[in-house]
Amino acid sequence: MSTPDLPPAGRDAPVSALPAGHESATPTAPSPTPAASRWSDRQDSSSTAPTPDNASAAPAGALPDGSSASRRSTPHPLHREAQAALPSIGVFDSGVGGLTVLKALRERLPQVPLHYVADAAHAPYGDRSSEYIRDRSLRVAEHLRASGARMVVVACNTATAHAVNAMRERWPDWPVVGIEPGVKPAVAATRNGRIGVMATTATIASRRYEDLVTAHAGDVQLISQACPGLVALIEQADLHSPALTQRIDDYCAPLRAAGVDTVLLGCTHYPLVQAQIQAALGPDMLLLNIEDAVARQAQRRWEALGLPSQSPAPILLESTGDPRLLERLAHEALGWTRLSATQISA
Repeated sequence: MSTPDLPPAGRDAPVSALPAGHESATPTAPSPTPAASRWSDRQDSSSTAPTPDNASAAPAGALPDGSSASRRSTPHPLHREAQAALPSIGVFDSGVGGLTVLKALRERLPQVPLHYVADAAHAPYGDRSSEYIRDRSLRVAEHLRASGARMVVVACNTATAHAVNAMRERWPDWPVVGIEPGVKPAVAATRNGRIGVMATTATIASRRYEDLVTAHAGDVQLISQACPGLVALIEQADLHSPALTQRIDDYCAPLRAAGVDTVLLGCTHYPLVQAQIQAALGPDMLLLNIEDAVARQAQRRWEALGLPSQSPAPILLESTGDPRLLERLAHEALGWTRLSATQISA
């Protein structure tokens, strides 16, 4: 899969992080929600493009508690039967990291329903075997297909590296958009010929990543920095915890020592802590990520399908783990305060 040209992530516009001191404790996860009600049991305002709403947002650090601000059970204006058949774009990741891709998709395709699944019960993928990642990716993709997704965005570098070919072989007529480290644009951006890639262990060990480096690195010195455990800490939704800060410092130290001037964030979770990574690497380090480039590719593929748009278009958030962590990051890291998430079995 060719990687579109990527814009710099930009030190002046990092993805917003949770406020300092944000607690990570969560209550017991609720039971999975029946499939028939997942789309329709959204509050009316979740059908529109989510925007920050300070008047109705939960206090910083609070979890949704079933109040009208986050879980009002007003049925969606569309009938359940019509909603179940509504063409959507399916998006999945091993956890919350794909929210950064979901946000970019919403900005480019506000009229398209989006269905996001965080496979949190099986996260992180980055420390799993290739067979395990492939099996989970196929299972989640099948759930999205059954729910009406007319294309899927694999918002996970690790799942793309280990499962996207299997998905395309199983469903040759279903558009599958993957995400992978943008080695080519990083090579183009470096000024001193030394670049770093921060990614999961599984991504760096994959044949797909090896092929990208072989095809595009050329004479540039490329330092691949595996970051085991970083995704798991981000999944706890306490983005300013001392443990997370220390882990980021540990992984950035070899890149600073190698004298790189450009670092590619090779996992969709990492933009959620981009400000901390920038602080650890220094203000002159150029950071690159891939979310908007993937959204552009998905937009092209969706528009080629010629499907009708829906306004207002809902967003559906689901998790195989505790949905409150997914809600929490959607509310406070992205400002989507009016969406709720439900738990599923997939």
